[in-house]
Amino acid sequence: MKRTSPLVGVVDTAGSSGHAGAGTAGAHWVNTWTAMPQLTEPADLPPAPYTQGDLVFGNSTLRQTVRVSVGGRYTRIRLSNAFGGTNLPVTAVSVARPADGEAGVSAIVPGSARAVTFGEQRGIDIPKGAQAVSDPLDFAVEPGTNLTVTLRLADGQASSSLTSHPGSRTTSYMLTGAHLDDSDLPGATAVDHWYFLSGVEVWSRSTTTAAVMLGDSLTDGRGSTTNGNDRWPDQLLERLQSHPATSGVAILNQAAGGNRVLRDGLGPNALARLDRDVLAQSGVSRLFVFEGVNDIGTAGTSDAAAERITAELIGAYRQIVTRAHAQGIRVHGATLTPFEGNDYDDPAGAHESARRAVNEWIRTSDRFDAVVDFDRAVRDPRAPRRLSPAYDAGDHLHLNPAGYRALAAAVPTGLFTCAPADRDIGRRLTPPRPPAEPAGGR
Repeated sequence: MKRTSPLVGVVDTAGSSGHAGAGTAGAHWVNTWTAMPQLTEPADLPPAPYTQGDLVFGNSTLRQTVRVSVGGRYTRIRLSNAFGGTNLPVTAVSVARPADGEAGVSAIVPGSARAVTFGEQRGIDIPKGAQAVSDPLDFAVEPGTNLTVTLRLADGQASSSLTSHPGSRTTSYMLTGAHLDDSDLPGATAVDHWYFLSGVEVWSRSTTTAAVMLGDSLTDGRGSTTNGNDRWPDQLLERLQSHPATSGVAILNQAAGGNRVLRDGLGPNALARLDRDVLAQSGVSRLFVFEGVNDIGTAGTSDAAAERITAELIGAYRQIVTRAHAQGIRVHGATLTPFEGNDYDDPAGAHESARRAVNEWIRTSDRFDAVVDFDRAVRDPRAPRRLSPAYDAGDHLHLNPAGYRALAAAVPTGLFTCAPADRDIGRRLTPPRPPAEPAGGR
């Protein structure tokens, strides 16, 4: 007998009590957590025995925790096989509440595990290059809480190419055998990566929206605390959730260390992944662009090279704004932070010249709907070309948790209280009038 979807016939009971969830009336799907899918580099492949030749995760259980941003009455899971060399056969998936609500733990609250289905089946064979979205699951999540997702891979993936997010800054666990709903995984191997898991969605109020953070390692959180959830988007989320007017905004971190705007590096370039990582996400109303330092740092060091990378980045930002505005998404630009003393800082100062020129354009061009001055927030006021020592993670490029707190504090919460279509998005979407015909016709 065919089962009924959990969303059919449900009465909206959210009322005005402030409960995280919503029924069917006046609600929609919103991504509450994301991780940018990447091709797994050899050093980030699962250790033996979970990698054996071209077989990964054979007869394995994989348990991972993620921190959701907004809450909702129902949940869906997204799995990605974007970079897998073959189909990904997933035997079964479950979600649960982690022990003590903590991130990066292998234990779950006993009895809290719930089966995830795909087309009412426990498993799914995800085609090469594709993703899978689960059926709606009657499993409510509260804002800012951690969620455990466990995958059972009986056959593994017969490919040395697989999809992951190496910079998880969160510990995951793998164990040989079938342990999908076990309350703990004693003897499991711990790694600080996410595999296959790319998104969590919630069925939430119609007023709930999502903001995507498009970036590189500075947004992915290099220099932050493992299992501490103190990247700048995490700390921004805490600020937003402390105010009723902004508590319904999901923060989606779509960043990866080494990523670039213009050219592939660690992951596809930002222009290439914009559709997948921003426009295709559920409930997105805002986009923050904080990326470009890797483009500048890997460019040539001549004056001509500095001028060229500046022009190319400006052109790319224009493209991002145009494509996002076409979907009614507000776009906020963030200035690039200093790197004096890092390897990106060339002796001739060409890279610094490009950074300053790009920042000047971000501040003054009026192409973005708003500008957040991250440069000013974390630079040393006595030496503006370098990070403040209080915020420097040690390599003069990345930030420590205090530095990420300064970035989060620099974002005005008012950016999240105006309607997505406010200000001049509508005007910018209106095509200009064609030029008048010259006298006498053609």
